[in-house]
Amino acid sequence: MNDTTKIEPVKLGNVLHPVEDVDAAVQFYATTLVLATKFVDGDRYAALDAGGTTLALAGPSEDITGGAPAASFKVSDVAAALATLVESGGSVVRQPERGPHEVRAVARDPWGNTFVVYGPQ
Repeated sequence: MNDTTKIEPVKLGNVLHPVEDVDAAVQFYATTLVLATKFVDGDRYAALDAGGTTLALAGPSEDITGGAPAASFKVSDVAAALATLVESGGSVVRQPERGPHEVRAVARDPWGNTFVVYGPQ
């Protein structure tokens, strides 16, 4: 990374798990692991409290990773974070797009691990 490219520290916002049926997945995780529901957005998305980390259940319309579970990092500037990522040897899998609640992009680290970068609209 060069001296002119700076981003603020990021936060692990959630761990994204694509699921076919959000309601069934909420019931499964609530029953099996006793995770409390934080937020449900119909059949698109649900957020569960996993003890300090959010388990994000993404239905088919919100599956931006192509079915791959992924850590999601919250940043203040998605474009700047992606520029730093590419400069550091990572790659952009899916360019930034506006979702219903944030701007998000899908990236890979130099070792092929998929993750999501998201931030305010």
